[in-house]
Amino acid sequence: MIGLLQRVSEAGVSVDGIEVAAIGRGLLVLVGVEAGDGAPQAERLAERILGYRVFPDANGRMNASVTAIGGEVLLVPQFTLAADTRKGTRASFTPAAAPTTGEQRFGELVTAAQGVGVRVATGRFGADMQIRLVNDGPVTFHLRVPPPA
Repeated sequence: MIGLLQRVSEAGVSVDGIEVAAIGRGLLVLVGVEAGDGAPQAERLAERILGYRVFPDANGRMNASVTAIGGEVLLVPQFTLAADTRKGTRASFTPAAAPTTGEQRFGELVTAAQGVGVRVATGRFGADMQIRLVNDGPVTFHLRVPPPA
C-alpha cells in the first residue's frame, strides 16, 4: 500500500463541482492499493501516516506528527500510484489491486486512521476528483508498506 503524504495548510476534494471533503492544517495523502495488500498493510500505513514526523517542533525541526499537532488528515484514493512505469511511455496498472479490493483496503485504512482521534476526511473511491491544496513547505514523502512476498 502506497501513501504519497503532503503537509498542507489546507486541502479539499471536489466531485462534479461539489466539495465532498476539506481539511485545514494537516496531511493530504494520496493512497494507492497494490495487488496482494491486506488489512495489515492498511493498518501499518495508517500508523505510519499518523506517526510520521513532518511538522516543525518548537525548534523548527520536522519532529512532530499530525497527531501531535492536532492536525487533520485527508485520504484520497489514487490507483495510479501503483502503476508500473519502468518501460515505455504508458503506465501499466497490473500492480494495482482490483477495484473492489482497492475500495475495501482503502476503507480499512480510513477506519484505522479514524481510531486515534484525528479528524479524517476522504475523497470518493472511483470518482473523478479535483483536488486543491496549499502544500506547506513543500513537504512531500512517499510511504510504502509492501504486500507480503
